[in-house]
Amino acid sequence: MTSIDKIARAPVTATPENHLAAELTETIRLAAPMALTQLGQIAMMTTDLAFIGRLGDEAVAAAALGHTVFFISFTFGLGLVSAVAPLAAQAFGARDPRQVRRAVRTGLWAALLVSIPTLILPLRGEQILVALGQAPESARLGQQYLFGLAWGIAPALWFITIRSFMGAVNRPEPILWITLAAVPANALLVYLLLYGKWGLPELGLFGAGLATTIVNIATFVAGLCFVMWRRPFRKYHILARLWRIDWPLLRQLLAIGAPISLSLLMEYGLFSSAALLMGLISTAALAAHQVALQVTAILFMVPLGIGMAATVRVGHAFGRRHADAVRRAGFTALWLGIALAAALTIAVIFWRFGIAALFFGSATTHGAIELTAALLLVGATYFITDAIQTIVAGALRGLSDTRVPLLLAVVSYWLIGFTLACVLGFKTSLGAVGVWIGLSCGTAVYAAALILRFRRLANRLGA
Repeated sequence: MTSIDKIARAPVTATPENHLAAELTETIRLAAPMALTQLGQIAMMTTDLAFIGRLGDEAVAAAALGHTVFFISFTFGLGLVSAVAPLAAQAFGARDPRQVRRAVRTGLWAALLVSIPTLILPLRGEQILVALGQAPESARLGQQYLFGLAWGIAPALWFITIRSFMGAVNRPEPILWITLAAVPANALLVYLLLYGKWGLPELGLFGAGLATTIVNIATFVAGLCFVMWRRPFRKYHILARLWRIDWPLLRQLLAIGAPISLSLLMEYGLFSSAALLMGLISTAALAAHQVALQVTAILFMVPLGIGMAATVRVGHAFGRRHADAVRRAGFTALWLGIALAAALTIAVIFWRFGIAALFFGSATTHGAIELTAALLLVGATYFITDAIQTIVAGALRGLSDTRVPLLLAVVSYWLIGFTLACVLGFKTSLGAVGVWIGLSCGTAVYAAALILRFRRLANRLGA
């Protein structure tokens, strides 16, 4: 009997019928390391910003512009390789280890193929930023940062593919260990290459971007070592026949992943547009918006981890064609996310003035702190609805349903949310608060629509 046969006959983690406690335990076991991994990514970004900030406001602005160009480029690949998680989870649920290997191998190829054309944006970042009306000097500095950062796209996408594989087989912990090790390593490399310490050349913003690329390569190599040599990953032989591109599965991955990319860009574009609206209102409104958005980004990591776990748990149940388990997995993750988001939201409401004060120096007017606190109060509803849409979108990905959520995102975020943000922000006296009310309404509509979509698909599966 071969090792791959042993995997096929190994029992899949199953939830006893009507046993919500067991489902909740499995969801938390998957979600906790996934959420902590995402928080580790935020920690690395914050560290980069802290070091770059010592070079001055112009360097921070240039890095922000460069990262915007990079993120748009990176998101195309991120959506594609995100499709590895549902495909691998469904195969694992169906006890088909060869299909798990096919999904991961195809994800590695997709990451490579998409990273080649997406290099165009970051390598032409200066021209793009100037064309968008940015100051030439800021565009030049942003390009320096991008020249170091761009080469990390492929290894970062490969790492995400491996992360999806580990989560799909119920073993997400190694990715967390790797990320926790990467946080101090990234800080040290950025410090050394940015300022030229320990005999290394002073590379400025290029050094900061290069440090991130080196860390991306190192994390991918570490993840690859785990899947090649550690149990239970090595039994899947994910690098077997790697030179052969699985074109049928690649097309399936593209069909699932492309809508994910576009949905991410829709959401990112909405908040980028909201920042532009805030800038038209006042400088204080823009500053308050950015602080409130940063708090949102930190809180978002918890439901994002639960959403990733929902993709895996729903994918396992869908692979077994178990309708009750699909519903149980999706709604258990949803209620867990609502409970945690509500607790975090209450904390933010209670400490909103203190949180705002942490982000602003002593020279900042009291009005900016008051406005930030007001946005955080308005955002209380947004925090919860954003958690809901993230988790339910993850559950729908476990069912390989991504096209309809994309259409719902267009309607909810742009036709409803952005329109309301413009009307309430500029046609009423609400101003910046009105913009956030519009964002909250659009997100609430999206969350409700996704819940109805998941219920319909889960009920259809059981029919």
